[in-house]
Amino acid sequence: MKIREEIVGNWLQRYTGHPLSYFSEHVLLTNFNHYVDLFCEMTGAETIGFDANFRAVTADGITMINFGIGSPNAALIMDLLSAVKPKACLFLGKCGGISDKTQLGDYILPLAGIRGEGTSNDYFPPEVPALPAFMLQRAVSTALRNNGQDYWTGTIYTTNRRVWEHDEKFKNYLRETRAMGVDMETATLFSCGFYNHIPTGALLLVSDNPMVPEGIKTSASDRQVTQNFARTHVSIGIEAMKLIIGRRSTVRHLKYDW
Repeated sequence: MKIREEIVGNWLQRYTGHPLSYFSEHVLLTNFNHYVDLFCEMTGAETIGFDANFRAVTADGITMINFGIGSPNAALIMDLLSAVKPKACLFLGKCGGISDKTQLGDYILPLAGIRGEGTSNDYFPPEVPALPAFMLQRAVSTALRNNGQDYWTGTIYTTNRRVWEHDEKFKNYLRETRAMGVDMETATLFSCGFYNHIPTGALLLVSDNPMVPEGIKTSASDRQVTQNFARTHVSIGIEAMKLIIGRRSTVRHLKYDW
């Protein structure tokens, strides 16, 4: 394999266990096998190839992929998806609330990502903003409203640090950014989606409040959030994608010709 297209095409099949023809033009991304299981329950999708590195399933014109955790994996999946050129990718992830306004189970519809992870620096200079596809985020907003759900908008700070909840200096820095939430993937997905000409959006579920000791995620608290909110999160993601598919709306608002 000598060219990029050959590499990403081969590797997408290797990481997921599916041929390129299996993937749809509309993709839901997640970090959780449970979300993939919920997608299968809701769509009746056939569960094959689940022993692969990235669990993937397709049904109703939508593919869902669990690409794992962290910004390097986020960059990798966007590079690999360039082999099938999706028309839209929506990330259904969880985040920690930074603002005192957010509560467990709240939704955040990011308007931008703050590139604190470093991974995206291999794709763009640091001053290039990490932005979602507006039309995709608008479809998510419509799906939320259709389901009687409210949501916050704002920026998401994306970091490569997994254990920082004890670090008061870093927490003070997060407060200074005025970000609504913190995660490990969103800004990378936005940047690498833009790099690969893939319209990308995100809908994040506030799963913990890590700025205070009693709000740090535990096994018990994470189970409670998953039980109470995960099904609706996935359902809204599916509905948003169906809105895009049904309306045949383009979500390519960014200038890709550079």
